[in-house]
Amino acid sequence: MAFEDEILSRQMPHSLEAEQAALGSMLIDAGCIRDVMDKLQPDDFYIRQNREIFEAIYTMFSYSRPIDGVTVAEEMQKNGAYDGQTTRNYLVQLMEITPTSANVMEYVKIIQDRSLLRTLAKAAGEITAMVQEGLGEARDILEAAEQKVYAIRRGRSSQELTPVAQLIKPFLDQLNELASGETGLPGLPSGFSMVDQKIHGLNRSDLILLAARPGVGKSSFAMNMALNVARQSRKTVAVFSLEMSKDQLLIRLMASEGLVDLSRLMTGRLSATDWGRITQAARTLRQTDIRIDDNPMLTVADMNAKCRRLDNLGLVIVDYLQLMSSSGGKSYAGENRQQAVSDISRMLKIMAKELDVPVICLSQLSRANEKREDKRPMLSDLRDSGAIEQDADIVMFLYREDYYNREETENRNVAECIVAKNRHGETGKVPLRWSPEYVTFSTLEMRYDEED
Repeated sequence: MAFEDEILSRQMPHSLEAEQAALGSMLIDAGCIRDVMDKLQPDDFYIRQNREIFEAIYTMFSYSRPIDGVTVAEEMQKNGAYDGQTTRNYLVQLMEITPTSANVMEYVKIIQDRSLLRTLAKAAGEITAMVQEGLGEARDILEAAEQKVYAIRRGRSSQELTPVAQLIKPFLDQLNELASGETGLPGLPSGFSMVDQKIHGLNRSDLILLAARPGVGKSSFAMNMALNVARQSRKTVAVFSLEMSKDQLLIRLMASEGLVDLSRLMTGRLSATDWGRITQAARTLRQTDIRIDDNPMLTVADMNAKCRRLDNLGLVIVDYLQLMSSSGGKSYAGENRQQAVSDISRMLKIMAKELDVPVICLSQLSRANEKREDKRPMLSDLRDSGAIEQDADIVMFLYREDYYNREETENRNVAECIVAKNRHGETGKVPLRWSPEYVTFSTLEMRYDEED
């Protein structure tokens, strides 16, 4: 064979036999279809005719229709993917060459393997093209390359359009899970039941902004949620602390989990009861997977790269927005700083979507609320940028009346979580109890008038 003929005859990795055997198995045994659907997408099939048959089966399965050679032929005819007797003969051939569906998952593995190789080859070609064309700085190309490979690892192609038909089955599966689940929440429980009722838990790909004036307790509230999520969901929680060190955060976690006075933990003046509680708290914390990075120079790209390497990631917490560097590591002032914070908040939202986990980002508030009679924060008080409000799916404020009127207020150690923006439902206020000695928040069993 001539060299030119060899190049023209080259095909991307695929296995015709495995594709045919998997389709044949589904046509002769409807019982194996659910297992196959959990593993394969139409794009995993290289041969166009095989892909069209799988798409027809995929759509029929989403709507719980009976699947066999006759019904699939009818579905393909209805969709315009049917070309007369040829397709009908091919469906019969698929059923004839597959004597049993017993090995269907072996065929699926082969199809997955070839599909992964094709996707890798495509990504490698795109990366090579970027390098050869000199599109951007080396750091930018590295970031783009990481994103492409990460998208493959997550099982998503980085730039493909997704047909709505492919979204239906995962949506129906999620509805079934919600209907049969214990929590009734689409997201991870935050550990604060009344907050969860408002925001429906911590939802995947959401950017959740938690804002307050310094010293109100936003870091404590975020760490309370981190501990609750890590304990209940058994997932990894990544905490990027640009303000407090790892040791400071650990002391707060121990105080909160063990209900030991923070000042006694800091000074080491502990009673026998305290030691018992600390031992129990340490045992609980050892069983959770909370990862802390206290590098104050981190960028969103750094955080994204670190989180991609975590297999069981459930939640990311960033403390706090205004301390972050932009991707170039430059410092900004005045209006430029406002633009930088804008860029960072947008990148955080993109990170939440890429990682497919909730990202809780803490933020400082301006002093604007201190000039008002009612000092409860509002969206306009968000510091540095209105874009933060725009990018966030949920904006929550923490407010404590005793922060401003320590002597006069009757609501000592009572806090409010004010949900000011909520893409998933209603806004409003949720009462919380604040225990400063343990740096912890808990649910307060009382109701506020939502219209106050």
